[in-house]
Amino acid sequence: MHFDLARLAPSDAYKLLVSTVVPRPIALTTTVDLAGHVNAAPFSFFNAVSSIPPVVVLGISAGDSAGDGWKDTERNIRETGEFVVNLVDEALAERMNICDVPFPTDVNELEMAKLHPVASVEVKPPRIAQSPVSFECRRITGLSLGPRSTLEIGRVIHIHIRDDLVDPEKFYVQTDKMRLIGRMHGRGWYARTSDLFSMDRMSLAEWKDRNS
Repeated sequence: MHFDLARLAPSDAYKLLVSTVVPRPIALTTTVDLAGHVNAAPFSFFNAVSSIPPVVVLGISAGDSAGDGWKDTERNIRETGEFVVNLVDEALAERMNICDVPFPTDVNELEMAKLHPVASVEVKPPRIAQSPVSFECRRITGLSLGPRSTLEIGRVIHIHIRDDLVDPEKFYVQTDKMRLIGRMHGRGWYARTSDLFSMDRMSLAEWKDRNS
């Protein structure tokens, strides 16, 4: 079956896209506005796209049309140039979901979700104590993708990893113990990363040997 997205309603194109690009990691993103108010919101249009330099991206769609059209996260990143990405494990799932409630701008989602802010090293937005991994980020740039739709690109300047998940001498992370979750298809569906399998990358010589 072939779909020409130029001929589809945006809502239908969205259904096809998010039902096929799965699982998507979740960035529970903390920002601070110019008045010092903390905001926390989850985004699944998120990933790491470079290691040298270390870069992550956030895809942020339109916000409340009753306001200026921008989501608080986008407005705060534009105005301050800083954000923190907090990864979400199974234990955080329900509280992450609370942060997605459309609270008024002056409501602190961390308080509503009973999540504890911890001061970051170099940026003003706090990281979340319960998160297994947090990335302090500085904005590199933002790309406009359409009306009130933006790709925010941030350089990771600090990585915080829970002590029991990392060997600081070997820089070895016990990823299998992180138990992160990812966004799946339709509303409300998520995946666990605790079901893993291993497959070594094949060299050209190994491939030739198998196919000789």
